[in-house]
Amino acid sequence: MDFTIHQTFLPHTDPEASLAFYRDNLGFEVRNDVGDGTMRWITVGPAGRPGTSIVLHPAGAEPGITEDERRTILEMMAKGTYARMIVATPDLDGAFARLRDGGAEVVQEPTEQPWGIRDCAFRDPAGNMIRINELS
Repeated sequence: MDFTIHQTFLPHTDPEASLAFYRDNLGFEVRNDVGDGTMRWITVGPAGRPGTSIVLHPAGAEPGITEDERRTILEMMAKGTYARMIVATPDLDGAFARLRDGGAEVVQEPTEQPWGIRDCAFRDPAGNMIRINELS
């Protein structure tokens, strides 16, 4: 079978802060922005790659989520343990500098990992862990 990842979802708690992080710091294109206030679904993706998108959605807005579940989701997001994404770039040091200088929360500076990957890590404004792998 031949699959590509078309869309994935990451929660947000502040759509404007998330939009600024993904658009201005990561350089992603904004493809769609629907809703208003904190109830916005914002679709972003890497420039020049229209087949891959990230939908930033209101945390806990899924139908059927109880208030206790919503509270747990928000608590996990605040600790950075709820959602994560790994992206890759041939210029890890440049990406790290851009994100750090843009005010993103640094979790780990560029590091050679024991399993052979060089990467770094940030948290987006909602607490989602964003790891960046260096392409060789």
